[in-house]
Amino acid sequence: MAGSTIRTDAGGTLLHVSHPPHPPVPARAERSGRAAVVIVAAGSGTRLGYGLPKALVPLAGRPLLAHAIDGALGSGVADRMVVVVPPGDTELTALCAGYATDGAHLTCVPGGATRNESVRAGLRALGPGTDYVLVHDAARCLTPAEVFTGVLRALRAGASAVIPAVPVVDTIKSVAPAAAPGIAPESVTGTPERAALRAVQTPQGFRLGELLRAHESAASWTGERAAAVTDDAMLMELAGTEVFVVPGAVEALKITTPMDLLLAEALVANGYEEQP
Repeated sequence: MAGSTIRTDAGGTLLHVSHPPHPPVPARAERSGRAAVVIVAAGSGTRLGYGLPKALVPLAGRPLLAHAIDGALGSGVADRMVVVVPPGDTELTALCAGYATDGAHLTCVPGGATRNESVRAGLRALGPGTDYVLVHDAARCLTPAEVFTGVLRALRAGASAVIPAVPVVDTIKSVAPAAAPGIAPESVTGTPERAALRAVQTPQGFRLGELLRAHESAASWTGERAAAVTDDAMLMELAGTEVFVVPGAVEALKITTPMDLLLAEALVANGYEEQP
């Protein structure tokens, strides 16, 4: 969560994560319009090297998707939840069925060939009666509850689009192919002001009707235009919608590489998911 302190030894091994106090999470977020969560779990996970869909990769002995569902349910924001899985999947579908058996209002639908197609499948499965949707990535399975509630709070305050984000701590350079490729393949073209940059996380929150319209408008896009849209907030930006930013959390890392998974394992081993 914002303000958390991560302590390592001289070799970079994680020793402890301390968290500032935060208000208790209610069993359900305060009512002012019904909210749903769409968890996108249709990624291949190629870079993790497990030969499994990413959402099935084990973290502390349980699939990433199980941690993601637990976090979303525990936040109390959702009246219902849709999980989008790879086409033809059976294992993640069975995992979701277990939650439904336990009484959670959770359904599972197959995704598409791209993330945008998978998100559209999840949105279409929500049906009537939902005012707000939080689109979440299963790979950010340790996202704290207060990130979910912060996004929904901004929606209920009047925003149409909300993203959680954290300040960028690295110096960022823009690059282009080098004029002398025999020296190096790229050269620097500029250095953006770091104070104005944010690293964006999920869940990203939207008024459902507006996000649906933006997705339906983009459904026919092909080639470079479709590939250039890297998240749902970008679709809303292109539609001229103001996108608000709320604090994210360092723990909401995206598990993409083996190193990311090692860090997530260390967080869980240090009792992160047991934090109040």
